[in-house]
Amino acid sequence: MTQFLQQLVNGLSLGSIYALIALGYTMVYGIIKLINFAHGDIYMLGAFVAFYATRYFQLNFFLALIVAMLFCGVLGVVIERIAYKPLRHATRITALITAMGVSYILEYGTQFLAGSDVKTFPEGLLGNLTLELGGVRISMQQIMIFAVTILLMLALTYIVNRTRMGRAMRAVSVDEEAAQLMGISVDRTISFTFLLGSVLAGAAGVLVGVYYNSINPLMGMTPGLKAFIAAVFGGIGIIPGAMIGGLSIGIAETLVIAYGSSLYKDAIVYVILILILIIKPAGLLGKHVKEKV
Repeated sequence: MTQFLQQLVNGLSLGSIYALIALGYTMVYGIIKLINFAHGDIYMLGAFVAFYATRYFQLNFFLALIVAMLFCGVLGVVIERIAYKPLRHATRITALITAMGVSYILEYGTQFLAGSDVKTFPEGLLGNLTLELGGVRISMQQIMIFAVTILLMLALTYIVNRTRMGRAMRAVSVDEEAAQLMGISVDRTISFTFLLGSVLAGAAGVLVGVYYNSINPLMGMTPGLKAFIAAVFGGIGIIPGAMIGGLSIGIAETLVIAYGSSLYKDAIVYVILILILIIKPAGLLGKHVKEKV
């Protein structure tokens, strides 16, 4: 039981990171029905910004986290304005191919500027404190992941449900044309959605960099894909679904490593995707929507 609880804590740590990335996928898809495959690379850039902020500018963890979130948020808006806005009314496959192109530009642009070698964060950035509760060990890095994830998710929930911009986001996701007729700026709302999603991805990148103490320009590919699967698992376009999907994927992956083999940790994610598409294609919290043709 102690081992199971320990793996559950580890799974929740990993799942919290997947959930932060998945929220960006699901918000963008919920607004403009775009699968932004460059989102995982924004997560990667968040880790690199925090690395340089802590290694060369001697910033502490919290300042580096804020800088990385701001950088990724601005980058998300710039990418939306340059790459996605001109294609807003184009076919979905066109936007999807563009997103893949942006992803490669970010990956190999970072590789060109920062090099392809693995980089590590300064030692002791969060200290070496470890709590032990009933035989279950929780590191300072895990505590910080839980704390930051909870705070960001509460802030996101408040923004979406309680603010004017949140109401605009929900209106645009339901009917873009009707929202525009009601005086809502669709362009500003979509840009704000990209801003929020990129901020969350940047925070996830910082947390991963500190937790695993290893970053590289291609680190966003696999977690980005797993976060997308988490969004589909929970019901893409539904914010609580992304949270549930991310936590579920993280726990499943950790349990497979503990009780099976690390060779299957990626396979179990795709098995879950296949099963959910067969059993409930709309995701756990998704609903089937009939479209008139």
